Amino acid sequence: MYTIKLFLFIIPLVISSRIDQDYYSPFDSISPQPKSRFAMLDDVKILANGLLQLGHGLKDFVHKTKGQINDIFEKLNIFDQSFYDLSLQTNEIKEEEKKLRTTTSKLQVKNEEVKNMSLELNSKLENVLEEKILLQQKVRYLEEQLTNLIKNQPEIQEHPEVTSLKTFVEQQDNSIKDLLQTVEEQYRQLNQQHSQIKEIENQLRRTGIQESTENSLSSKPRAPRTTPSLHLNETKNVQHDDIPADCTTIYNKGEHTSGIYSIRPSDSQVFNVYCDVKSGSSWTLIQHRIDGSQNFNETWENYKYGFGRLDGEFWLGLEKIYSIVKQSNYILRIELEDWKGTKHYIEYSFHLGNHETNYKLHLVEITGNVPSTLLVNKDLVFSTWDHRAKGHFNCPGSYSGGWWWHDVCEENNLNGKYNKPRAKTKPERRRGICWKSQNGRLYSIKSTKMLIHPKDS
Repeated sequence: MYTIKLFLFIIPLVISSRIDQDYYSPFDSISPQPKSRFAMLDDVKILANGLLQLGHGLKDFVHKTKGQINDIFEKLNIFDQSFYDLSLQTNEIKEEEKKLRTTTSKLQVKNEEVKNMSLELNSKLENVLEEKILLQQKVRYLEEQLTNLIKNQPEIQEHPEVTSLKTFVEQQDNSIKDLLQTVEEQYRQLNQQHSQIKEIENQLRRTGIQESTENSLSSKPRAPRTTPSLHLNETKNVQHDDIPADCTTIYNKGEHTSGIYSIRPSDSQVFNVYCDVKSGSSWTLIQHRIDGSQNFNETWENYKYGFGRLDGEFWLGLEKIYSIVKQSNYILRIELEDWKGTKHYIEYSFHLGNHETNYKLHLVEITGNVPSTLLVNKDLVFSTWDHRAKGHFNCPGSYSGGWWWHDVCEENNLNGKYNKPRAKTKPERRRGICWKSQNGRLYSIKSTKMLIHPKDS
């Protein structure tokens, strides 16, 4: 650009010099001095230099423009390659979309099939339950008739029809248990299928698919699931006249094997307990500790309603214990085993209050081969770290776990922290499972059982 401007400046000067020469005519009175004929050559040289510089400038400009055009072409090639790669990715996403749509359709069909199967099973289960109730009523009527016959004729044998009916009822019970297991499995499969469908819907949203897919999956309103909740520990408070009140009743009906059974104390709900058969009877297990797998430093709410597993470590729950023992006079048996394998036991007759009294415990010792550590003929109040009875020390905070306490903190707590034998210091033993007798001997406990049994049995 600088060369072009210089050239445009030189040309007017050359033209003006030519005009000046033509302006002086031969008629002037004074003729100009003659000029050299080579003066024009200087002007031509100047003009030639200007043109040469202009040519060089244009050449540089062309080179620069050519480089810029090459850069633009390279960028266009890069853009074309990127656009091609995006096209390939788009095609792959469309293929995945088709696969996801197909999978979603299949899962929806399976979900409907499983749902229909579940509804059929529920219907069959209801029919079986109704038949069971009718048969139980017939059996009770026949048993009453049989009881009257036995009273009148003690030596008469059981009628074959009654025996066959009992066998049939037992078969129906087994069928109901199998149906319950099947319903549980179907319900689990339904939840799994539902989770898979939700996951696929989220994947479809993430890949940027149109909203039509989502609408196709959710446009039809789904009916609420009718599969019943299978909570085996508690059921609705309905009439279950055939369910026993405790483990002793179960034993008297012919079940002489330790295990988990359903009971229904008077004016209470149905819940599961572990029945421990020993010495020709069955005891209801309310507490069990064996290996420290369950944390017993729980809240008041958990101690009230229970926690743990009935086939492992657990606490049955103060409310459930109270519903059992309020029916009659009960015995409390405590079984202990130390780390040397020595087993001890002690039994009390006792009375347990309700939640308004903080489940107040009153003990009277009966027998045992280990000295008692619990205060007898005293009112002991149950406390936890988050619920302390008014007027009592905060024993659970320093001793760990919920337990029955008096006005002082004694060194006995079967719900304390589970300590292995390496816990040698006194504070550690105090916070663990310990049993300190009145003579000062401290037992470090490996396993514990707390069981209850009707006193008149």
